[in-house]
Amino acid sequence: MGKYEVKTKPGELALDDYLATIDPSRAEEAQRIDAILRRVTGQEPRMWGPSMIGYGRYHYRYDSGHEGEAMRIGFAPRKAELVLYVLGVDPADQAEEDALLARLGKHRKGKCCLYVRRLEQVDEGVLEELARLSWRTMARRYPN
Repeated sequence: MGKYEVKTKPGELALDDYLATIDPSRAEEAQRIDAILRRVTGQEPRMWGPSMIGYGRYHYRYDSGHEGEAMRIGFAPRKAELVLYVLGVDPADQAEEDALLARLGKHRKGKCCLYVRRLEQVDEGVLEELARLSWRTMARRYPN
């Protein structure tokens, strides 16, 4: 079997340059999310792949031997929805994440992703709390 190559890699495109290429209303929402994630992480954003905006990074290694680098948390301002990579806390923190999601507003949830159609449909303060919880989880899992 051939070696798996990670498709989502850090890029060199500046956030503002990327935001200039997307719908202006989605770009405005992205700027608001960027402000939240900068506060939470203390990190400058970096593009990952063509459309994901990430904060921090970590190195992972699976039992299979596959390893790579990924963003600690981030988001992607997609045309249909905002995708926020801020879910998937440790079991000990699951009740806290569930309580925050119950207060968040209109969203849907994937395994590690939060999907929001419009930012005004959610409570940005609760979104910030979710991001803080995720950032703490990632720092415990990958303390590098």
